[in-house]
Amino acid sequence: MTRTFLPRRTQPAGQQAHSPSRWKGLLRVTVGCAVGLLLAAAAAAGQVITIDSHTGAVTNGTTGVTAGVDRRYQQITPTNVPLTKSELDAKTRLELIRNLQSEQGFAMRPFPRGHKGLTLVANGKLEPYGEKYLNMVISDGLSAKPGDRVVLSDIKFDHNKIVIELNGGPDMKHRLLRHVQIGAGPTMGPVVQDDGQEPVGARVTLAFDGHVPELTGAQVKALLAPLISFDVKTPIQAFTDTLPPKLKDAILDHHVLVGMSTDMVLFAMGQPEHKSREMDGQMPFEEWIYGRPPQQVEFVRINGNRVIRLEVAKVGEPPEIFTKDEVEGLMRTDGTPLEAAISHTHTIQAGDAERNPDTQAPAAAPSLRKPGEQLPADDDKSARVGVMKPVQFPKPKPDTQPDANSDGESGAKPAQPAADASQPAKPANPDGSQTAPPAKPQAPDASQPN
Repeated sequence: MTRTFLPRRTQPAGQQAHSPSRWKGLLRVTVGCAVGLLLAAAAAAGQVITIDSHTGAVTNGTTGVTAGVDRRYQQITPTNVPLTKSELDAKTRLELIRNLQSEQGFAMRPFPRGHKGLTLVANGKLEPYGEKYLNMVISDGLSAKPGDRVVLSDIKFDHNKIVIELNGGPDMKHRLLRHVQIGAGPTMGPVVQDDGQEPVGARVTLAFDGHVPELTGAQVKALLAPLISFDVKTPIQAFTDTLPPKLKDAILDHHVLVGMSTDMVLFAMGQPEHKSREMDGQMPFEEWIYGRPPQQVEFVRINGNRVIRLEVAKVGEPPEIFTKDEVEGLMRTDGTPLEAAISHTHTIQAGDAERNPDTQAPAAAPSLRKPGEQLPADDDKSARVGVMKPVQFPKPKPDTQPDANSDGESGAKPAQPAADASQPAKPANPDGSQTAPPAKPQAPDASQPN
């Protein structure tokens, strides 16, 4: 459903300063401008956008990019680890540091590089999640992808928190001392040597209610299970455990689906035997080729980071071509298939979207009329419109005054009628000339006196 936001009627100057409806009108104008900018951007790009009225997700029909969040950024399922009410003592703290320091695991969620990091409440929810989680990854960068190996490089304890640094942490070492220099006169030397490398680690904060209770290393690993898996796995097992079951089975069975990312294709098929870069109109793409004849050959076409076309060629059989995206529905935020949301979608065509002449009527010509408005001139116009007939020229009229030329020059004489064969020929003179007929006597004019 599309809603139009309009400002309220402007009030007098003396009432605007104290009227709350004025601010509501300004807010509606701001929201309307944002919606207008979104539709204008789609029209400029000549794309077809789909708005899900049930979830509010905006989908680009050309590239298949969904404005909703991926299921890897959604809220986690809370754990259920029994905890004691006694407070953590110094001895247990040292044992935890000794057991967890330099421990390795596999990332189950994307880890951002930000200074704040992720906060996981013990047997509770993850903060942030959804769009805030995705915005943190976009703004601060990605430290580890799902399935990557991570190392617990440092562990710190607060009064109700356990702060865990992954892969060196997101902050520079000696954040303050690296800016301090000591020396005499013109010779100055830094207190701490800086190698100049940017940190690429992440931070996870495990928060408790009130204080940190007595814990063991196994309990801390169980609490971190939604984010980090400490089981002994291969890289492909760690990666596929973060995916839906159907997508996981496809990768383990070495099948490629349209919509997979390049990481999924590499885990499913490995490195391709041959790569080529080509252009399809204005769209660049890569063709990854797996297999050689007489075995089955698969041509995987990739645009950006997604598979957009799969062609399977077998000897003696026509090639099979797949273009339908089968992964987008599996990676939705709510985890439902794509077909379940079709009834809630409304497609809007904007810009240079192509029209199907078999199912869509041609667009009407632009007009300044209101919908359904009729003008008085429409009846006259419809009466004048008809089938064009051949042009008829006027027939030539005979010249009634053959001797009208007054300059004495010989003019064009009228054509003489042909002699009738039924009339007898007139006798000719001895010199060969024709005898003129006698003149008819003229009747006397009554107006003249005798």
